[in-house]
Amino acid sequence: MPIGDICIREVMIATRDTTVQEAARLMRENHVGDLLVVDRADGHRTPLGIVTDRDIVVAVVALDLDPAALSVGDIMGAELETAHEDQGVFETIHQMRSAGVRRIPVVTRQGTLVGIVSIDDLIQLLAEEMTELAKLISREQRKEAHARR
Repeated sequence: MPIGDICIREVMIATRDTTVQEAARLMRENHVGDLLVVDRADGHRTPLGIVTDRDIVVAVVALDLDPAALSVGDIMGAELETAHEDQGVFETIHQMRSAGVRRIPVVTRQGTLVGIVSIDDLIQLLAEEMTELAKLISREQRKEAHARR
């Protein structure tokens, strides 16, 4: 299954110059723990980084810095790991594990933002798949018991 089929397409975004205070407000209002930092050149949204609520706590609040004086560009990571929308789920899981990230933006082959997938999304998907397998086992057992009567 391609990761583009399961990614969350409603993504909260910010630009590099969005203040950390505004980013925190956006996260609170939209009940999310991260914002994708994008470049909107040529009408396309190209992901540049991710800022999480933890980034804000560790890089700003814990150091007693002014969130209104800093931008998300100041605190986001230097490198961004992305997944292509047509790559498989297990390939994406491996990529996330290798990079040590809990969420990954999903992009087209041209680098345009499609959505985001998190470890929570993947665990939910795998749990649903395991439930379906468990149902198969019990159905098989009932079928066999019925046939042997």
